[in-house]
Amino acid sequence: MQSGTDMRIPVVFGGQARPDEAVLVEDGQNMPAQGYALRFSRGLPGHALGCACCTLRGPAADALGKLFRERATGAAPFFKQVRVLASAAGEAMVRDAIAEDIVTRARYHAD
Repeated sequence: MQSGTDMRIPVVFGGQARPDEAVLVEDGQNMPAQGYALRFSRGLPGHALGCACCTLRGPAADALGKLFRERATGAAPFFKQVRVLASAAGEAMVRDAIAEDIVTRARYHAD
């Protein structure tokens, strides 16, 4: 639950997407019928998380960053929450990005 002073965007995992949410969808998962959705990939097999040839921050941090920029610039509708539709490994990647990436942690918190 978001406290009254925590202005970061909450991230929730699983469930049904709502029209007022942004949805982060792992490759291989079905796109939702409603909400603003963006896909992310766990990276290339055999590559370490954040390897220089894939991405410096990791695919989940990059995708969350893109959602934030699109919200800020009006390219995406305003949303107050991000829903993650992913496998257990994909969810763990998003949780790790929120915990470990300083920019992502400044913008989002996991509920």
